[in-house]
Amino acid sequence: MVNCVVRNWQGEEVGETTLELRVAKEENASHIVHRALTRQLNNARQGNACTKTRSEVRGGGRKPWRQKGTGRARAGSIRSPLWRGGGVIFGPKPRDFEVKMNKKERRLALRTAFQSRTEDIIVVEEFAEQFQRPKSKELLSAIARWGIEPDTKVLLILPEPQPNVYLSGRNIELVNVILATSLNVYDVLAADKIIVTSTAIAKIQEIYGE
Repeated sequence: MVNCVVRNWQGEEVGETTLELRVAKEENASHIVHRALTRQLNNARQGNACTKTRSEVRGGGRKPWRQKGTGRARAGSIRSPLWRGGGVIFGPKPRDFEVKMNKKERRLALRTAFQSRTEDIIVVEEFAEQFQRPKSKELLSAIARWGIEPDTKVLLILPEPQPNVYLSGRNIELVNVILATSLNVYDVLAADKIIVTSTAIAKIQEIYGE
């Protein structure tokens, strides 16, 4: 169990909350998180790169010149891989990069990754009412008040869709806004700092706690 300080909109400490997630054993933690990360990255690949072999390239049915007597190298087709415009040897073909991983392992890896970032987690009170309309400048000011440097990659976790907060963060290059229900290993590990609302952290424990 880890105690986290809760900050308000002005950046003042107003209380504490606890984060308690069941994580992997220390000797297995890095391995299972690595597996979950590589799975996520592999499953995001489209796998639709495709090249044509010599049998798929248009043309080349006629022998370019006779076999002997020309002084040139033997050639049977203008679509040989050795020729410009010819087929490709061992080129990529559409394939499925999907990697399977048990649901219990995926959830354990996510809990382990999130709990490992406790030193970089900043818990804040709900602030959706501060945004009557999208305003990136106000969100940037709040992030600075919460003690985060300007050139820091930030992951902002919300408990539910909040359009004005999302639109405010979408414009900021180093801010990634996601929902607690969309938590994933890559985003958790890629961010330098994680901002999570008190409601969102309760939701994370409710969804991923077991």
